[in-house]
Amino acid sequence: MGTYLLERKVSSLFTGEYNHTIDTKGRLIVPSKLREELGDKFIITKGLDDCLFVYPKEEWDKFEEKLQQLSLANKNARKFVRFFSSGACECELDKQGRILITPVHREFAGLEKDVVTIGASNRVEIWSKERWDAYNNDESFDMDEIAEQMQDLGI
Repeated sequence: MGTYLLERKVSSLFTGEYNHTIDTKGRLIVPSKLREELGDKFIITKGLDDCLFVYPKEEWDKFEEKLQQLSLANKNARKFVRFFSSGACECELDKQGRILITPVHREFAGLEKDVVTIGASNRVEIWSKERWDAYNNDESFDMDEIAEQMQDLGI
């Protein structure tokens, strides 16, 4: 009997914080460190905390499967599915490594000029610099308290 090695592609983890500007046509440079992991085509959607979420196609497919398992009888589940699905669109990089962010997405995330792109584990997040700075300077943001809660979840 032979031994078989099963290969499993491990999802990449996105990390880092990158500052760029969005041009008047809504084009944003995707940091080179993130481009390869995102792949040729990826999904951009409205995210939580007033930013945009960007998922590699494989990660989006996993997320979509979880959305499909939510009960239609649950009103909050329906809202959750609508929020993410209605805002989702497929994107691809142009030859200069930029993506075109739709006017709807720019308005939702408050993207005007200065933009911060961050790696957030299995996704990339796109923030207006103003909102990112406000989020990080929020005095009610207590990382020690959050860390304690994460410990309760096994992290």
